[in-house]
Amino acid sequence: MTHFPIQDFSKLSTPFYYYDIGCLLKTLQVIEDETKGRPNFHVHYAVKANANPRILQIIAQHGLGADCVSGGEILAASEAGFVGNKIVYAGVGKSDWEIRTALEKGIHSFNVESLPELDVINQIAGEMGKCAHVAFRINPNVDAHTHAKITTGLNEYKFGIAMEDMVTAIQHAQELGNVKYTGLHFHIGSQILDLSVYVSLCNRINELQNILESEGIVTDNINVGGGLGIDYDNPDGNPIPDFEQYFELFEKHLQLRNGQQLHFELGRSVVAQCGSLIARTLYVKEGHSKKFVIVDAGFTELIRPAMYGSHHYTENISAQASNSESRTEIYDVVGPICESSDVFSTGESLPETHRGDFIAFRSAGAYGEVMASTYYCRKLPVAVYSDSISRIRVS
Repeated sequence: MTHFPIQDFSKLSTPFYYYDIGCLLKTLQVIEDETKGRPNFHVHYAVKANANPRILQIIAQHGLGADCVSGGEILAASEAGFVGNKIVYAGVGKSDWEIRTALEKGIHSFNVESLPELDVINQIAGEMGKCAHVAFRINPNVDAHTHAKITTGLNEYKFGIAMEDMVTAIQHAQELGNVKYTGLHFHIGSQILDLSVYVSLCNRINELQNILESEGIVTDNINVGGGLGIDYDNPDGNPIPDFEQYFELFEKHLQLRNGQQLHFELGRSVVAQCGSLIARTLYVKEGHSKKFVIVDAGFTELIRPAMYGSHHYTENISAQASNSESRTEIYDVVGPICESSDVFSTGESLPETHRGDFIAFRSAGAYGEVMASTYYCRKLPVAVYSDSISRIRVS
Protein backbone atom coordinates (compact mmCIF):
# COMPACT_ATOMS: atom_id res chain seq x y z
CA MET A 1 0.00 0.00 0.00
CA THR A 2 1.44 3.36 -1.04
CA HIS A 3 2.06 5.78 1.83
CA PHE A 4 1.63 9.46 1.05
CA PRO A 5 3.73 11.77 3.29
CA ILE A 6 1.32 14.69 3.46
CA GLN A 7 3.57 16.83 5.64
CA ASP A 8 6.36 16.59 3.08
CA PHE A 9 3.90 17.25 0.26
CA SER A 10 2.88 20.51 1.93
CA LYS A 11 6.35 21.89 1.17
CA LEU A 12 6.03 21.28 -2.55
CA SER A 13 4.37 23.02 -5.45
CA THR A 14 1.75 21.00 -7.23
CA PRO A 15 1.08 19.22 -9.47
CA PHE A 16 3.88 16.66 -9.30
CA TYR A 17 4.44 12.95 -9.83
CA TYR A 18 5.13 10.88 -6.75
CA TYR A 19 6.96 7.58 -7.23
CA ASP A 20 6.81 4.82 -4.63
CA ILE A 21 10.26 3.31 -5.17
CA GLY A 22 9.47 0.42 -2.85
CA CYS A 23 6.56 -0.61 -5.07
CA LEU A 24 8.78 -0.48 -8.16
CA LEU A 25 11.48 -2.59 -6.50
CA LYS A 26 8.97 -5.21 -5.40
CA THR A 27 7.58 -5.41 -8.94
CA LEU A 28 11.04 -5.85 -10.42
CA GLN A 29 11.84 -8.54 -7.86
CA VAL A 30 8.74 -10.53 -8.85
CA ILE A 31 9.72 -10.32 -12.52
CA GLU A 32 13.23 -11.48 -11.63
CA ASP A 33 11.88 -14.36 -9.54
CA GLU A 34 9.55 -15.53 -12.30
CA THR A 35 12.20 -15.47 -15.03
CA LYS A 36 15.36 -16.62 -13.25
CA GLY A 37 14.41 -20.28 -13.77
CA ARG A 38 13.73 -19.62 -17.44
CA PRO A 39 17.12 -18.59 -18.87
CA ASN A 40 15.74 -18.18 -22.40
CA PHE A 41 13.15 -15.59 -21.22
CA HIS A 42 14.29 -11.98 -21.69
CA VAL A 43 12.28 -8.97 -20.47
CA HIS A 44 12.74 -5.60 -22.15
CA TYR A 45 11.22 -2.58 -20.43
CA ALA A 46 9.04 -0.47 -22.77
CA VAL A 47 10.63 2.96 -22.36
CA LYS A 48 7.57 4.70 -23.84
CA ALA A 49 5.64 3.89 -20.65
CA ASN A 50 7.86 6.10 -18.50
CA ALA A 51 11.21 7.59 -19.49
CA ASN A 52 11.93 9.30 -16.17
CA PRO A 53 15.73 9.02 -15.79
CA ARG A 54 15.64 7.78 -12.19
CA ILE A 55 13.03 5.14 -13.02
CA LEU A 56 15.06 4.01 -16.04
CA GLN A 57 18.22 3.73 -13.96
CA ILE A 58 16.53 1.52 -11.36
CA ILE A 59 15.11 -0.78 -14.03
CA ALA A 60 18.45 -1.00 -15.84
CA GLN A 61 20.19 -1.88 -12.58
CA HIS A 62 17.88 -4.89 -12.27
CA GLY A 63 19.12 -6.33 -15.55
CA LEU A 64 16.16 -5.73 -17.83
CA GLY A 65 16.65 -4.81 -21.45
CA ALA A 66 14.94 -1.87 -23.15
CA ASP A 67 12.22 -1.74 -25.78
CA CYS A 68 12.56 1.54 -27.68
CA VAL A 69 10.44 3.17 -30.36
CA SER A 70 12.55 6.24 -31.16
CA GLY A 71 16.13 7.37 -31.36
CA GLY A 72 15.53 9.55 -28.33
CA GLU A 73 14.46 6.52 -26.31
CA ILE A 74 17.58 4.63 -27.40
CA LEU A 75 19.71 7.52 -26.15
CA ALA A 76 17.74 7.77 -22.90
CA ALA A 77 18.07 4.02 -22.31
CA SER A 78 21.78 4.10 -23.04
CA GLU A 79 22.35 7.04 -20.68
CA ALA A 80 20.41 5.23 -17.94
CA GLY A 81 22.68 2.21 -18.16
CA PHE A 82 20.81 -0.25 -20.39
CA VAL A 83 23.25 -2.49 -22.26
CA GLY A 84 23.20 -2.00 -26.03
CA ASN A 85 22.76 -5.67 -26.87
CA LYS A 86 19.64 -5.76 -24.69
CA ILE A 87 17.91 -2.95 -26.60
CA VAL A 88 15.29 -3.73 -29.24
CA TYR A 89 14.00 -1.01 -31.56
CA ALA A 90 10.50 -0.98 -33.07
CA GLY A 91 8.33 1.60 -34.83
CA VAL A 92 6.80 2.01 -38.27
CA GLY A 93 8.75 5.18 -39.11
CA LYS A 94 12.44 4.93 -38.21
CA SER A 95 14.33 7.94 -39.55
CA ASP A 96 17.89 7.75 -40.89
CA TRP A 97 19.49 9.35 -37.82
CA GLU A 98 17.59 6.98 -35.55
CA ILE A 99 18.79 3.95 -37.52
CA ARG A 100 22.37 5.25 -37.34
CA THR A 101 22.02 5.81 -33.59
CA ALA A 102 20.76 2.26 -33.07
CA LEU A 103 23.65 0.82 -35.08
CA GLU A 104 26.18 2.93 -33.18
CA LYS A 105 24.79 1.64 -29.86
CA GLY A 106 25.04 -1.98 -31.01
CA ILE A 107 21.41 -2.84 -30.29
CA HIS A 108 20.10 -6.40 -30.16
CA SER A 109 17.75 -6.03 -33.12
CA PHE A 110 15.55 -3.83 -35.24
CA ASN A 111 11.90 -4.88 -35.30
CA VAL A 112 11.26 -4.20 -38.98
CA GLU A 113 7.75 -3.27 -40.11
CA SER A 114 8.06 -2.94 -43.91
CA LEU A 115 10.30 -3.91 -46.82
CA PRO A 116 11.16 -0.27 -47.65
CA GLU A 117 12.38 0.11 -44.06
CA LEU A 118 14.45 -3.07 -44.38
CA ASP A 119 16.16 -1.75 -47.52
CA VAL A 120 17.03 1.56 -45.82
CA ILE A 121 18.46 -0.23 -42.79
CA ASN A 122 20.56 -2.39 -45.11
CA GLN A 123 21.82 0.68 -46.97
CA ILE A 124 22.75 2.64 -43.83
CA ALA A 125 24.36 -0.40 -42.20
CA GLY A 126 26.46 -0.85 -45.33
CA GLU A 127 27.56 2.79 -45.24
CA MET A 128 28.64 2.32 -41.62
CA GLY A 129 30.37 -1.00 -42.23
CA LYS A 130 27.98 -2.84 -39.92
CA CYS A 131 25.53 -5.73 -40.06
CA ALA A 132 22.09 -4.99 -38.60
CA HIS A 133 20.24 -7.80 -36.85
CA VAL A 134 16.57 -7.65 -37.82
CA ALA A 135 13.36 -9.29 -36.64
CA PHE A 136 10.18 -8.87 -38.64
CA ARG A 137 7.10 -7.55 -36.88
CA ILE A 138 4.32 -9.77 -38.12
CA ASN A 139 0.70 -8.70 -37.88
CA PRO A 140 -0.98 -11.82 -36.43
CA ASN A 141 -4.57 -10.51 -36.79
CA VAL A 142 -5.30 -11.26 -33.11
CA ASP A 143 -7.85 -9.07 -31.31
CA ALA A 144 -6.45 -7.94 -27.95
CA HIS A 145 -9.93 -7.09 -26.57
CA THR A 146 -8.75 -3.72 -25.32
CA HIS A 147 -9.30 -0.04 -26.18
CA ALA A 148 -9.40 0.60 -29.94
CA LYS A 149 -6.63 3.21 -29.73
CA ILE A 150 -4.19 0.73 -28.18
CA THR A 151 -5.10 -2.33 -30.25
CA THR A 152 -2.28 -2.99 -32.70
CA GLY A 153 -2.53 -6.58 -33.94
CA LEU A 154 -5.35 -6.48 -36.45
CA ASN A 155 -4.97 -6.45 -40.23
CA GLU A 156 -6.44 -2.97 -40.74
CA TYR A 157 -3.80 -1.22 -38.64
CA LYS A 158 -0.54 0.37 -39.78
CA PHE A 159 1.70 -1.96 -37.82
CA GLY A 160 3.78 -4.86 -39.07
CA ILE A 161 3.96 -7.11 -42.09
CA ALA A 162 1.06 -9.31 -43.18
CA MET A 163 1.40 -13.00 -42.39
CA GLU A 164 1.06 -13.79 -46.08
CA ASP A 165 4.18 -11.72 -46.83
CA MET A 166 6.32 -13.13 -44.01
CA VAL A 167 8.31 -15.71 -45.98
CA THR A 168 8.95 -13.34 -48.88
CA ALA A 169 10.18 -10.63 -46.49
CA ILE A 170 12.57 -12.99 -44.72
CA GLN A 171 13.92 -14.38 -47.99
CA HIS A 172 14.53 -10.81 -49.20
CA ALA A 173 16.46 -10.06 -46.01
CA GLN A 174 18.59 -13.16 -46.52
CA GLU A 175 19.60 -11.83 -49.95
CA LEU A 176 20.89 -8.53 -48.54
CA GLY A 177 24.49 -8.04 -47.51
CA ASN A 178 24.20 -5.85 -44.41
CA VAL A 179 21.30 -7.31 -42.44
CA LYS A 180 20.85 -10.64 -40.69
CA TYR A 181 17.43 -12.16 -40.02
CA THR A 182 17.24 -13.20 -36.37
CA GLY A 183 13.58 -13.50 -35.42
CA LEU A 184 9.91 -12.64 -35.38
CA HIS A 185 8.26 -9.84 -33.42
CA PHE A 186 4.62 -9.41 -32.38
CA HIS A 187 2.67 -6.84 -30.38
CA ILE A 188 -1.11 -7.06 -30.28
CA GLY A 189 -2.08 -4.23 -27.93
CA SER A 190 -1.88 -2.70 -24.47
CA GLN A 191 -3.73 -2.93 -21.12
CA ILE A 192 -4.67 -6.53 -21.84
CA LEU A 193 -6.60 -8.14 -18.98
CA ASP A 194 -8.04 -11.12 -20.84
CA LEU A 195 -5.01 -13.41 -20.89
CA SER A 196 -6.73 -15.81 -23.28
CA VAL A 197 -5.73 -13.47 -26.12
CA TYR A 198 -2.12 -14.44 -25.44
CA VAL A 199 -3.09 -18.07 -25.94
CA SER A 200 -4.46 -17.05 -29.35
CA LEU A 201 -1.18 -15.29 -30.06
CA CYS A 202 0.81 -18.38 -29.10
CA ASN A 203 -1.30 -20.55 -31.37
CA ARG A 204 -0.75 -18.15 -34.26
CA ILE A 205 3.01 -18.06 -33.66
CA ASN A 206 3.09 -21.85 -33.60
CA GLU A 207 1.39 -21.90 -37.01
CA LEU A 208 3.86 -19.40 -38.43
CA GLN A 209 6.83 -21.30 -37.06
CA ASN A 210 5.64 -24.43 -38.84
CA ILE A 211 5.50 -22.48 -42.10
CA LEU A 212 9.03 -21.16 -41.62
CA GLU A 213 10.37 -24.62 -40.84
CA SER A 214 8.80 -25.98 -44.01
CA GLU A 215 10.75 -23.32 -45.90
CA GLY A 216 13.99 -24.20 -44.14
CA ILE A 217 14.14 -20.84 -42.33
CA VAL A 218 15.86 -20.85 -38.92
CA THR A 219 14.50 -18.38 -36.34
CA ASP A 220 16.61 -17.66 -33.27
CA ASN A 221 14.31 -15.23 -31.43
CA ILE A 222 10.59 -14.87 -30.79
CA ASN A 223 9.44 -11.53 -29.37
CA VAL A 224 5.83 -11.57 -28.15
CA GLY A 225 5.71 -7.85 -27.31
CA GLY A 226 3.98 -6.68 -24.17
CA GLY A 227 0.57 -5.32 -23.25
CA LEU A 228 -0.04 -6.97 -19.87
CA GLY A 229 -2.60 -4.82 -18.06
CA ILE A 230 -2.93 -3.62 -14.47
CA ASP A 231 -5.76 -3.03 -12.00
CA TYR A 232 -6.67 0.66 -12.22
CA ASP A 233 -9.60 0.26 -9.84
CA ASN A 234 -7.76 -1.28 -6.88
CA PRO A 235 -4.09 -0.24 -6.93
CA ASP A 236 -3.47 -1.09 -3.27
CA GLY A 237 -5.23 -4.45 -3.49
CA ASN A 238 -3.41 -5.47 -6.68
CA PRO A 239 -0.18 -3.51 -6.86
CA ILE A 240 1.68 -6.16 -8.88
CA PRO A 241 0.20 -7.99 -11.90
CA ASP A 242 0.08 -11.77 -11.99
CA PHE A 243 3.45 -12.29 -13.69
CA GLU A 244 3.47 -15.93 -12.61
CA GLN A 245 0.40 -16.73 -14.69
CA TYR A 246 1.62 -14.54 -17.54
CA PHE A 247 4.99 -16.24 -17.99
CA GLU A 248 3.55 -19.72 -17.35
CA LEU A 249 1.05 -19.15 -20.15
CA PHE A 250 3.79 -18.64 -22.73
CA GLU A 251 5.83 -21.52 -21.35
CA LYS A 252 2.82 -23.80 -21.71
CA HIS A 253 1.34 -22.71 -25.04
CA LEU A 254 4.26 -21.47 -27.13
CA GLN A 255 6.12 -24.25 -28.92
CA LEU A 256 9.64 -22.89 -28.86
CA ARG A 257 12.28 -24.66 -30.88
CA ASN A 258 15.52 -25.89 -29.37
CA GLY A 259 17.68 -22.93 -28.38
CA GLN A 260 15.10 -20.27 -29.25
CA GLN A 261 15.09 -17.15 -27.07
CA LEU A 262 11.78 -15.61 -25.97
CA HIS A 263 11.52 -11.84 -25.53
CA PHE A 264 8.89 -9.74 -23.74
CA GLU A 265 8.30 -5.98 -23.88
CA LEU A 266 6.63 -4.98 -20.62
CA GLY A 267 5.95 -1.35 -19.72
CA ARG A 268 2.69 -0.51 -17.97
CA SER A 269 2.83 -3.63 -15.81
CA VAL A 270 6.28 -2.64 -14.53
CA VAL A 271 5.77 1.02 -13.60
CA ALA A 272 2.08 2.00 -13.54
CA GLN A 273 1.34 1.22 -9.91
CA CYS A 274 4.43 2.93 -8.48
CA GLY A 275 3.38 6.38 -9.70
CA SER A 276 0.66 8.83 -8.64
CA LEU A 277 -0.14 12.32 -9.87
CA ILE A 278 -0.55 14.64 -6.87
CA ALA A 279 -2.69 17.76 -7.26
CA ARG A 280 -4.14 20.39 -4.93
CA THR A 281 -7.78 21.33 -4.78
CA LEU A 282 -8.21 24.90 -5.99
CA TYR A 283 -11.95 25.25 -5.55
CA VAL A 284 -15.05 23.25 -4.77
CA LYS A 285 -17.77 24.55 -7.06
CA GLU A 286 -21.46 23.82 -6.56
CA GLY A 287 -23.53 23.72 -9.73
CA HIS A 288 -27.28 23.28 -10.04
CA SER A 289 -27.08 19.51 -10.33
CA LYS A 290 -23.58 18.51 -9.32
CA LYS A 291 -20.47 19.50 -7.42
CA PHE A 292 -17.04 19.98 -8.94
CA VAL A 293 -13.64 19.50 -7.37
CA ILE A 294 -11.35 21.74 -9.44
CA VAL A 295 -7.69 20.77 -9.08
CA ASP A 296 -4.48 22.36 -10.34
CA ALA A 297 -3.60 19.40 -12.60
CA GLY A 298 -5.20 18.84 -15.97
CA PHE A 299 -4.85 16.77 -19.08
CA THR A 300 -1.53 18.54 -19.61
CA GLU A 301 -0.21 16.42 -16.73
CA LEU A 302 -2.27 13.24 -17.20
CA ILE A 303 -3.87 12.88 -20.60
CA ARG A 304 -5.20 9.32 -20.39
CA PRO A 305 -8.71 10.23 -19.17
CA ALA A 306 -9.15 12.77 -22.00
CA MET A 307 -7.53 10.62 -24.69
CA TYR A 308 -8.83 7.16 -23.82
CA GLY A 309 -11.72 7.81 -21.45
CA SER A 310 -9.63 6.09 -18.79
CA HIS A 311 -10.33 6.23 -15.08
CA HIS A 312 -7.66 6.50 -12.41
CA TYR A 313 -8.55 5.61 -8.84
CA THR A 314 -8.88 8.99 -7.12
CA GLU A 315 -8.22 9.70 -3.44
CA ASN A 316 -8.49 12.72 -1.20
CA ILE A 317 -5.32 11.88 0.69
CA SER A 318 -5.60 14.94 2.95
CA ALA A 319 -8.90 13.67 4.33
CA GLN A 320 -7.42 10.19 4.80
CA ALA A 321 -4.38 11.58 6.62
CA SER A 322 -6.52 13.56 9.06
CA ASN A 323 -8.21 10.36 10.27
CA SER A 324 -11.32 12.40 10.93
CA GLU A 325 -14.73 11.14 9.98
CA SER A 326 -16.35 13.19 7.27
CA ARG A 327 -19.34 12.61 5.09
CA THR A 328 -18.94 11.38 1.55
CA GLU A 329 -19.89 13.58 -1.38
CA ILE A 330 -20.24 12.93 -5.09
CA TYR A 331 -18.05 15.13 -7.28
CA ASP A 332 -16.88 15.58 -10.82
CA VAL A 333 -13.10 15.96 -10.55
CA VAL A 334 -11.85 18.35 -13.21
CA GLY A 335 -8.76 20.31 -14.20
CA PRO A 336 -8.16 23.98 -15.05
CA ILE A 337 -7.75 23.61 -18.83
CA CYS A 338 -10.31 25.52 -20.90
CA GLU A 339 -11.55 22.47 -22.77
CA SER A 340 -14.52 20.32 -21.86
CA SER A 341 -12.45 17.14 -22.12
CA ASP A 342 -10.32 18.19 -19.13
CA VAL A 343 -12.17 15.86 -16.76
CA PHE A 344 -10.52 13.22 -14.59
CA SER A 345 -13.74 11.55 -13.48
CA THR A 346 -17.45 12.08 -13.05
CA GLY A 347 -19.59 10.92 -10.15
CA GLU A 348 -16.54 10.35 -7.98
CA SER A 349 -17.26 9.46 -4.35
CA LEU A 350 -14.84 11.31 -2.07
CA PRO A 351 -14.74 12.52 1.53
CA GLU A 352 -16.04 16.06 1.76
CA THR A 353 -13.35 18.01 -0.03
CA HIS A 354 -12.03 21.50 0.64
CA ARG A 355 -9.67 24.00 -0.93
CA GLY A 356 -6.07 22.92 -0.41
CA ASP A 357 -6.80 19.20 -0.08
CA PHE A 358 -4.35 16.93 -1.86
CA ILE A 359 -5.88 14.67 -4.50
CA ALA A 360 -3.96 11.59 -5.70
CA PHE A 361 -4.62 10.07 -9.11
CA ARG A 362 -3.30 6.56 -8.72
CA SER A 363 -1.72 4.11 -11.17
CA ALA A 364 -0.19 7.00 -13.08
CA GLY A 365 3.34 5.66 -13.33
CA ALA A 366 2.77 4.61 -16.94
CA TYR A 367 1.78 7.00 -19.72
CA GLY A 368 1.56 9.83 -17.22
CA GLU A 369 4.64 12.00 -16.77
CA VAL A 370 6.04 10.83 -20.10
CA MET A 371 2.99 12.20 -21.97
CA ALA A 372 2.81 15.52 -20.12
CA SER A 373 2.89 18.67 -22.25
CA THR A 374 3.45 22.42 -22.04
CA TYR A 375 0.12 23.17 -23.71
CA TYR A 376 -1.26 26.49 -22.37
CA CYS A 377 2.37 27.34 -21.51
CA ARG A 378 2.06 25.18 -18.40
CA LYS A 379 5.16 23.92 -16.64
CA LEU A 380 5.96 20.25 -16.89
CA PRO A 381 5.33 18.40 -13.61
CA VAL A 382 8.37 17.51 -11.53
CA ALA A 383 9.05 14.07 -10.10
CA VAL A 384 9.35 13.27 -6.39
CA TYR A 385 10.55 9.93 -5.03
CA SER A 386 9.53 8.13 -1.85
CA ASP A 387 13.11 7.36 -0.83
CA SER A 388 14.31 10.96 -0.99
CA ILE A 389 11.32 13.25 -0.39
CA SER A 390 12.24 13.90 3.24
CA ARG A 391 15.54 15.39 2.08
CA ILE A 392 13.97 17.91 -0.29
CA ARG A 393 14.64 21.48 0.73
CA VAL A 394 12.31 24.26 -0.31
CA SER A 395 14.10 27.46 -1.26
